[in-house]
Amino acid sequence: MFPNLFRVPEWIPLLGGEVITSFGVMMFLAFLTAGLVHSHEMKRVGFDPEHTWTLVFWAVIGGIGGAKLYYLLLNFPRLVADPLAMILSRGGLVWYGGFLTATALVVWQIQRLRLPLGRTADTIAPALAISYAVGRVGCFLVGDDYGRPTASPLGIRFPRGTPPSRVNILEDQFGIEVDPALVERFGDVVPVHPTQLYEIAASLVIFFVLWRLRRHSRAPGWLFMLYLSLAGLERFAVEFFRAKDDRFFGALTLAQLISLAVVTVGLAGVARLRRATPAPGRSRRATTGS
Repeated sequence: MFPNLFRVPEWIPLLGGEVITSFGVMMFLAFLTAGLVHSHEMKRVGFDPEHTWTLVFWAVIGGIGGAKLYYLLLNFPRLVADPLAMILSRGGLVWYGGFLTATALVVWQIQRLRLPLGRTADTIAPALAISYAVGRVGCFLVGDDYGRPTASPLGIRFPRGTPPSRVNILEDQFGIEVDPALVERFGDVVPVHPTQLYEIAASLVIFFVLWRLRRHSRAPGWLFMLYLSLAGLERFAVEFFRAKDDRFFGALTLAQLISLAVVTVGLAGVARLRRATPAPGRSRRATTGS
């Protein structure tokens, strides 16, 4: 794994001595990729592509802020015990927290810019899918968000992970009982499901599906609702393999309950907008063209 890429030279003001992490770089690339894809789509449908970077800016603010807030609330006892360390730590960014907060801010900006919500949301859907895949590369490089122990050929060990996939961490932090046969075979650091790679693969598939369907003739907003359905289903499925400490609802995690809500909203939207009449002026020929 490659958690740290390099250290900023000491002579550089403010940032001198700081470590540049692979996760931070991939987060930057995720937002950049989203912006480039969305800008292309905005131009294709006849909207000002410059609006993309306004939306990306607010997505960054809402995404990082909401992700951190979700993490702090999820770990409230640790926050109370050491608030400064929890708030200032580099880690602790939870996708759903960021997604919900960023969505609220982006919708606000769409309305402020007087853009049509449904059509703009459709231009955002492919960008979200590909940026999520890029962001998960960062999780893999730092050894974060991995899965449960496995002896399958897919298993990967994270000796320098965040945290390492050591037996005591899996048992004490995640409440996972590690098979003694795995310990005997691999030692203290055992292989786990690389759920980051599972999500990268699934998100790329979702991106290509959305990209193929982006010139749809259905009502505005249909593609975004399809994205919610597919992304929620993907996250719900992969959570069964994840090493998690938030299984507050039996076998299900909090993220899975949110995923079910997202899938429900998405499927309801897909069904409703599939039958709806497209907006005036959006003929089938116009929406399936270049």
